[in-house]
Amino acid sequence: MNPETYLRPGLALAIGLLIGLQRERVKEGPAGIRTFALIALGGYLTGLLALTMGAWTILGGILFLTAVLVTGNTIEARKNPDHGGGATTEIAALIVFLIGIYLADPGRDRGPAVLFAGVTALLLYYKSPIHQFVRGMGSEDVRAIMQFVLITLVVLPVLPNETFGPFDVFNPFKAWLMVVLIVGIGLGGYLAYRLAGARVGTLLSGLLGGMVSSTATTVSASRFARSDAKQITAATLIILLASAVSVVRVLVEMAVVNPGNLLTTAPPLLLFFVIFLTLTILLYRRRSGEMLHLDPPANPAGLKPAILFGVIYVIVLFGVAAAHQYWGNAGLYLIAVISGLTDVDAITLSTADLVKSGSVEAATGWRVILIAVLANLVFKAGIVASTGGRALLLRILPVYGAALLTGLAILFLWP
Repeated sequence: MNPETYLRPGLALAIGLLIGLQRERVKEGPAGIRTFALIALGGYLTGLLALTMGAWTILGGILFLTAVLVTGNTIEARKNPDHGGGATTEIAALIVFLIGIYLADPGRDRGPAVLFAGVTALLLYYKSPIHQFVRGMGSEDVRAIMQFVLITLVVLPVLPNETFGPFDVFNPFKAWLMVVLIVGIGLGGYLAYRLAGARVGTLLSGLLGGMVSSTATTVSASRFARSDAKQITAATLIILLASAVSVVRVLVEMAVVNPGNLLTTAPPLLLFFVIFLTLTILLYRRRSGEMLHLDPPANPAGLKPAILFGVIYVIVLFGVAAAHQYWGNAGLYLIAVISGLTDVDAITLSTADLVKSGSVEAATGWRVILIAVLANLVFKAGIVASTGGRALLLRILPVYGAALLTGLAILFLWP
């Protein structure tokens, strides 16, 4: 007995019941839990017939399903003049029917069917949050998303996926893919920040600021602290949280670019993050009653910032490759210090990529990235000193100093 004989129609039935359960609960459209279960089984039977009778069977099944749904909506509209004109249930029914057809072919993997069913169920279930999300977006948010689409779906596909230039490290497609990654991470934090609106307080400002740009968050919080001495505690907490969360951003970049070496490269940086965050919590465990609302961050999906980061990334990529070839690890560490003073993303992505290709050892790679992170802390301390004033600097220095000592200890003592 072949278990697929029972497993595949059973999976189709389960998918129909799952989506039908959601439709039955909200009572939207002409189909409920039983109807969706029958649609799934009908799709499976149609797929079985199509294997022997041809694709015309599928077309006939779709036309029959369409006629049934149209008839059901027409009858419902006559009974209830307030019947809505949405097509969500009808589209969901068509998807369930097609999933049933897909599962009927034993040569196809079941994974895509489960994926599409899960996504469909989630989209139906989270109707209200999705609508609230869209209604909460402003024109700037929509523009940011459209620019990200331009960067990702228009620019990326036309770039050549081959290596050019010296050191055999520059690939235009992969370089722009790194730009897409950074812009995507920043865009997620930016949209969360914008949608939170007035609810963005001290803690959330630090957390989201670290995902968008910890440097920009440091500048903004420092300015507020200088203009209002009563907000120094809140500004301090925002800066420290943003600096700590920026390490999480680095870990995400490493995981995306080079997941194969993550067990070697991530633990020391993760330890640094945990100690950094613990120091922040210990020194500021009594949260201040101040609520510091920062200005919304700049749109990270703009074409000019993306091109600028792409240029910086390529320069750092060549710099890292050249330094490693001519000066060995010492050259890499020097490049990490110089690059980390202003931007950690470029050195993180380029180093992770070189570790992935085998050009740089994993143990050297994470040390280069950690050095860049420490150099960036020094740079942010300079921003606080010049922008926020002496009082804010004295609040920041104990944690920054302890974090620097921790990072140096990890660099020299980690095996």
